[in-house]
Amino acid sequence: MDQQELQRIAGNWRDERNGAALYEGLAAVEQDARLARVFRKLADSEHEHAAFWESRLRAEGYPLPKFRPAARTRVLILLARLFGTAFVIPSITAGEFADRDKYAGQADAKAAGMSSEERGHAAVMRAMAEGGGSLSGQQIASAEKWHRSTSGNDLRAAVLGANDGLISNFCLVMGVAGGGAETSVILLTGIAGLVAGACSMALGEWLSVTNSREMTRSQAAKEAEELRDNPEAEKKELALIDEAKGLSEEEAHRVAGQLMSDKRTALDTLLREELGIDPGEMGGNPWSAAGISFALFALGAVIPVVPFFFLSSTEGVAVSALLSLAALFILGAVTSLFNGRSTSFSGARQTIIGAAAAALTYAAGLFFGAAIS
Repeated sequence: MDQQELQRIAGNWRDERNGAALYEGLAAVEQDARLARVFRKLADSEHEHAAFWESRLRAEGYPLPKFRPAARTRVLILLARLFGTAFVIPSITAGEFADRDKYAGQADAKAAGMSSEERGHAAVMRAMAEGGGSLSGQQIASAEKWHRSTSGNDLRAAVLGANDGLISNFCLVMGVAGGGAETSVILLTGIAGLVAGACSMALGEWLSVTNSREMTRSQAAKEAEELRDNPEAEKKELALIDEAKGLSEEEAHRVAGQLMSDKRTALDTLLREELGIDPGEMGGNPWSAAGISFALFALGAVIPVVPFFFLSSTEGVAVSALLSLAALFILGAVTSLFNGRSTSFSGARQTIIGAAAAALTYAAGLFFGAAIS
C-alpha cells in the first residue's frame, strides 16, 4: 500500500476518533437522558468506524500516533459545557452534512456500510436541530415536514423570472435608443433580446432540473442498493433518527421495524430523512420548468418593447420607460409578500434600481453611439 493510501486511511481514522470524542463529550454534558443516549450511540458508531480504519493501518504496520482531539472538537465540547448542547448542535449538523458524502468515493468505506451510516448521522443531527421533541411515531413515519407547501418559493421564482426579463430588455432597449437607433431597429433589438433571453433562461432551467433529476435518481439508486445489502444498518439509522426526534428507544425501534417491513416505504423514508429527497418529485419535470421559465421571462421582457409597435422612437422611449417603471413597482410590491418589507418600500426600491440601470445603459448608448457614428 503506497504512502498516499496510508495517509487517506489515517485521515479517516482521525476524523472518526474526533467524531467519537465529540459525541462522547456531548453525551456527558446533555441533561436529557434520551438525547444523551442518542449521542452515545453516535459515538459508538464512530468508534466502530475508527476501529475499522485502525485495523487497516495495523495490518500495514503503520505507526498509529497517540490520539488527541482536534481543536474544533475541544472547542465544541467546551461550548456545550458552557452553554448546553443546543448551542453547538447547529454547527455540528452543518459539519455532518458537509461530510456526509465523504466516503461515497472510497470503495472500502462503502463496502463496510460507512457511507450510508455517515448520511444517517447527518439526518440524526438534523432531527435534533429541528427540535422534534414532541413528534409522534405516526408523524415521523409520514415525514410530514417534507410535504410543506412550496407556494412561497413558486411565487418568488415567478417574480424573479419576470423581473429578469423586464430589467434586461428594458436596459437593452434604452441602450439602443440612447445610441440614436431608428424605431424599427429598437423594435427588432427588443424582440431579439426577448427571444434570446427567454431561450437562454429556458435552457438554463432545463439543464439545471435535468442534472438535479439525474443526481437525485443516482442517489436514490445507491440508497436502494444499501437498503438491500445492509437492511439492519439502515434500520438502526432509522431508529436513531426517530429517537433524536423524540421517541423512546422502544418506540423508535418499533416504528423503524414497521417502516422496514415495507421496502418501498423504508426507501422513501430514508430518501427523505437522509438525503432530503421527495420521492414523489425526484427533481421535477425539466420541460415544464423550461416552459415556465421561458414564459415568465418573455412576460417581463415584452413590456418595454410594446410601445415601439405603435410609436416613434422618441415617444416610444418615454412610454416604454413609464410602462417598465410601473411594472417594476408592481413586481417590487409583490416581493413584499415574502421579504417582510412594506409594499411601498419594496416597490420603490425596485423602481429606483431599475431606473438607475436603464439610465446607465441609455447613457452608454449615447456615448458609444456618438463615438461609433
